[in-house]
Amino acid sequence: MNYLIGAFKPACNISITFSDGKTRKQVPMKKENGNTVMVPLFQSQENIAGKISIEPLQGKKVEHNGVKVELLGQIEMYFDRGNFYDFTSLAIVCSTCEYSAISCFAVRELDVPGEIYERKTYPFEFSTVEMPYETYNGVNVRLRYVLKVTVSRGYAGSIIEYQDFVVRNYSPPPSINNSIKMEVGIEDCLHIEFEYNKSKYHLKDVIIGKIYFLLVRIKIKNMDLEIRRRESTGSGANTHVETETLAKFELMDGAPVRGESIPIRLFLSPYELTPTHRNINNKFSVKYYLNLVLVDEEDRRYFKQQEITIYRLQENS
Repeated sequence: MNYLIGAFKPACNISITFSDGKTRKQVPMKKENGNTVMVPLFQSQENIAGKISIEPLQGKKVEHNGVKVELLGQIEMYFDRGNFYDFTSLAIVCSTCEYSAISCFAVRELDVPGEIYERKTYPFEFSTVEMPYETYNGVNVRLRYVLKVTVSRGYAGSIIEYQDFVVRNYSPPPSINNSIKMEVGIEDCLHIEFEYNKSKYHLKDVIIGKIYFLLVRIKIKNMDLEIRRRESTGSGANTHVETETLAKFELMDGAPVRGESIPIRLFLSPYELTPTHRNINNKFSVKYYLNLVLVDEEDRRYFKQQEITIYRLQENS
């Protein structure tokens, strides 16, 4: 029995290390199995470099047809699980003492078939890598970046190892950031004016505003402000939309009167927000909304929704 189990083990161990792995910031990332692991954090245009070590199991040799490392940016739809859409693909084909960068899915095999008898290490580097989209893990879609090492072995079955990392991209404060001001209501029953100080907020920002009651002829019981995330995936008849309520903040408990003004001060930092994503690679979008909810004494609910933009502020700002 032990012999049979051993027959299905990989012929070698593959490890991937980053050159600046000890000093680079690590962030949590949730895996498919629900476990959370710490992985390196990068941003677009950074160099990604390191070493790949291949060590045969004791007493074994590894015959191979080449070794390569790929940097992949992938989008996976959960309703189309198993099918990945690559939007970034760079490859380096490794040999004992040289490597060559290949882009756009093209790979030139520089190695002749060989054998590995003992631990062998290959350096790799991807320079100023364009990674335009952030890592995202949503309800129906995930966007991830991964290093993929392949030891090609033909009929014996290739040996593959993956190393995830996270990408976050930062933005300066917008040069134009208009306030949001609207008047809404029900004819002859309710007329309110609401105002938010900005239309674009960074992830650690504070939403400041006010609600002003111009006309009140229905008995309002309470009023809440919600932050909602709407994730859209696919297109046409295959569009899937998921809306999550991430936060619910009570603005008022009790009946307002005409002329009353209710202040708003909502901190975003406690909530797990991401930047707004608009039509990422024609696969998905993520938008955020402020949803004002009023409930009357007969439990009828009145809504007013307003889209806002969320961005990740540059760390040095």
